[in-house]
Amino acid sequence: MKAISMLKHQFVGEIPGKLSAGILYISLEFDTMAHLCCCGCGHEIVTPLSPTDWRFTYNGAAITVHPSIGNWSHQCRSHYIIRNGRVVWAGDWTDEQVAAGRARDRAAKAVQFGNTPTPLEVKGVDSEPPKTRGAIARLWRWMTRR
Repeated sequence: MKAISMLKHQFVGEIPGKLSAGILYISLEFDTMAHLCCCGCGHEIVTPLSPTDWRFTYNGAAITVHPSIGNWSHQCRSHYIIRNGRVVWAGDWTDEQVAAGRARDRAAKAVQFGNTPTPLEVKGVDSEPPKTRGAIARLWRWMTRR
């Protein structure tokens, strides 16, 4: 399978058992999105919808997903943004950046669901991106804004 550059969206009651390449399935009933990895490796990527996971916007024609999709648990380690149905490739993260991102996610869930720690307690997580220039730096800043 080759890399995907565009994803069509399909609203479904439930995610089908067999996914087709190039389609982002969205189940509002189950607060879930799923698609085959855009790199073409064939892995099924499931993204839960919630205030602390992923969210999407629909402009009547195409879908934008936030935040980026990082497939750190798969061999391909694909990282991309879905913006207006287009796949925008982003750079790989170091293991430290992945760990920091996961710590941020856990902290956000704890705050959202009332399990403390407060944002002040997570302050020690160093998630600053490496110093880069140009388009990569702008893309990084855009992806890490919350």
